[in-house]
Amino acid sequence: MIETLLGPGAGGADALTGSDLLASIRAERLAENAAAACQLDLAAQWADLHPPESIHSAAAFSVPGTDHEEPLAGEGCPLVAEFCVAELGTVLGVSSTSAKKLIGHALELRHRLPRLWAQVQAGCVPAWRARSVAETTIHSTPSLTREAAGFVDAQVAAVAGRIGPAQLDRLVAETIKRYDLADPDPAADPEDGYLSVDPRHATLHDEDVHFAGTMRFEAELDIADALDLDRELAHHAAQQKALGSTESLDVRRSKALGDLARTQTALDLAMSGGVEARSARTPATDGDHLPVAREVVIHAHFDAGSVGEQTVFGPTGRLEEGQRLVLLDQVRYWCGDSRTKVTVKPVIDLNTELSTPAYAIPDRIRDQVILRDRTCVFPFCTRPARGCDVDHVVEYDHHAEADGRPQPGPTASRNLACLCRFHHRLKTHCDCASGHPLWVARRSGAVQSGVGVLV
Repeated sequence: MIETLLGPGAGGADALTGSDLLASIRAERLAENAAAACQLDLAAQWADLHPPESIHSAAAFSVPGTDHEEPLAGEGCPLVAEFCVAELGTVLGVSSTSAKKLIGHALELRHRLPRLWAQVQAGCVPAWRARSVAETTIHSTPSLTREAAGFVDAQVAAVAGRIGPAQLDRLVAETIKRYDLADPDPAADPEDGYLSVDPRHATLHDEDVHFAGTMRFEAELDIADALDLDRELAHHAAQQKALGSTESLDVRRSKALGDLARTQTALDLAMSGGVEARSARTPATDGDHLPVAREVVIHAHFDAGSVGEQTVFGPTGRLEEGQRLVLLDQVRYWCGDSRTKVTVKPVIDLNTELSTPAYAIPDRIRDQVILRDRTCVFPFCTRPARGCDVDHVVEYDHHAEADGRPQPGPTASRNLACLCRFHHRLKTHCDCASGHPLWVARRSGAVQSGVGVLV
């Protein structure tokens, strides 16, 4: 069939036939599976080289933030020194979190799913299939005992790992029931089980953002609270219509809910207990007793240019929260409320060297480093810089000035970098990370300029 599609002489005299291509593809897949199985074995050996004993010292006290033992797989698997995952992730070109998963899956398969482990090493089951089973048994709720994991192993190995997610979930559920691992569920009582369930919740589904710039908010409220909220939304929606709004009722109710979030704090509890006192005072205007609006900060970056003496922003920008696209019109709409505080920060030149003689990092330098790095600078880590620590690459010497020596680790742009808390701890307490060439290269990576808008 492939030869027919290619036609005679499609690739010249040395071109592979369709059968040859399929054979090559199959050989490459077998080699890929063998390499993945070998990688799992090497990851388990790497864990063997870093048992908890490798970090224990004779000291009678421990320094906060230092390396500690960590369980990466289920019951019966050995503990591993926490910091070893960062080195493995660096050489594999993946994040520390991905490296931790690789080691955890390898240990889970070797110690709790031995039949499946043997099939992977024999080439009968692809590593990715076995890892999906290991991921499920590690994170099962409730946790599987070693015996329960062995039951899952026997069932999955019997079908050579060919089990889908739904089947695997059913198998784990059966295992939990078979080994009586679940705690009694009072909600299952047909008579009064509902008395043991509290369904109230308020959930923001921020993983799904509509192209129009909206998110879905779902809530289950007490009856009295739900009726009060419905009445308040209806009142605010009617006010908007009376003021000239031509939007639909649903849109006006949605906007009313946002207004309540910005202007209402705990149903005016700030003013409770003073009814009699207020009645004796001179009547105040409506806005005098409004609680202070809650502060919600977003960081939006737009390109800016000058037209004459006026600064003009580009139509699209980047929202740091969630790394999403944001439109200038959306930001204008968000800022339209008179009770919204808007701060437009000046352009920070990321190529300018900023410094201070003090150890503490001023906000302007901190913002410059955050905008420059964007994420944690440890190799392959993608945690946003806004939530990272800003760390001195070369340690600041607090005694240099008193001793008359030059400062080896100045508080300057070139000597600062963003590190998430895990990799900050790793750099501080483990000599293997601070001088790594990839880390140094990442720290001095590309710089970009922009404008920050805080709403």
